[in-house]
Amino acid sequence: METQFEKITAALEYAGCPADKAAKLLEAGMQEDLIHHMRLCRCEKMDDLHRIQKQIDCLDALIRQMKKKD
Repeated sequence: METQFEKITAALEYAGCPADKAAKLLEAGMQEDLIHHMRLCRCEKMDDLHRIQKQIDCLDALIRQMKKKD
């Protein structure tokens, strides 16, 4: 049976958050530091999301431009 620790580290890995640092914080009982680590990871993911959204917006604009030329 999977332990709570294993569930959390697996979820962090799935979320793309460096699980090695999180595991150390979790083992040390440093919950506030772990939450801070997860928030930083979340911010990085949001930055990635915004960057990719801008790329998609650019592609959409190019597609619209090319369709107008037809």
